[in-house]
Amino acid sequence: MDKKLVYIVFALSILVIVISVIAVLKIKTLEESTPRRIIVELERGHREFIPKVPEEMDFCGEKVPLNVLDVFERMERELLVNVHWSSATILYLKRANRWFPIIESILGKNKIPNDFKYLAVIESGLTNAVSPAGAVGFWQFMAPAAKKYGLDVTKEIDERYHIEKSTEAACKYLKEAYSKYGNWTMAAASYNYGINGIDKQMERQLSNNYYSLYLVEETSRFIFRLLAIKEIFKDPPKYGFQLNEDELYPPIETRTITVKTAIKDLAIFAKRHGVNYKVLKIFNPWLRNNFLPNKNKKTYDIVIPKESEIEIL
Repeated sequence: MDKKLVYIVFALSILVIVISVIAVLKIKTLEESTPRRIIVELERGHREFIPKVPEEMDFCGEKVPLNVLDVFERMERELLVNVHWSSATILYLKRANRWFPIIESILGKNKIPNDFKYLAVIESGLTNAVSPAGAVGFWQFMAPAAKKYGLDVTKEIDERYHIEKSTEAACKYLKEAYSKYGNWTMAAASYNYGINGIDKQMERQLSNNYYSLYLVEETSRFIFRLLAIKEIFKDPPKYGFQLNEDELYPPIETRTITVKTAIKDLAIFAKRHGVNYKVLKIFNPWLRNNFLPNKNKKTYDIVIPKESEIEIL
């Protein structure tokens, strides 16, 4: 064979080998940089837990018509969602141990049915939440409604964040709604949609029964979300929530400091009373700045935890 031809064949062989090696390395690199899909094969016959809707349910003693097709399915939806959205529901159960005693006491004093404590759960998750629309606190008051029911809302003081005062304001609203509609279910629905909104739909649809009204999705789900939480709270283990007493957030005993003058610096005030600024703000979230103006010499109650109740750095 001609030497020149041999050299050409040899060179081509080397080139093919080099190209093959490069291709293999590129494929290996691509495989290593691409996340692998992990496929988990469920045990044959596996079935998710489907909570059963009780045969009878009520809200504030008012019967839920579960015999109506869409009512049953709407109820089942919310029970499923809240049972399987377990992280949120566990937090509700934990927080309720701390906050329900305060809320129940105020509801009872105002003769509002105890079932309304669950309204605070579905509105805010028992936190001082702020909605995209600007609703604030456990009871999710917009500023105009808060002022209407007696809460101060300024840059420095916002009593929508005050658990006791905002619960009192919610009671005022619910009393007004109940006196208008004559039942607690409609009063609760109006808390979400507004009295004007409910009135318009009642007039348009010629019905005064929540379960017969065609409403926007949020309001349509509202009572059923409330009922689902109530049902789970009645018997948590039945729905898979096994929480020990020591896993719940405990109530914290506090002492009250009454002030009738302005406070120029809340950090200094906190130190003077044996806590730090962070603790003062956690227990008094209605104080929205680092000072408390008080031109009108109003009386304010500032609460701080009793000594030994919490660790303070």
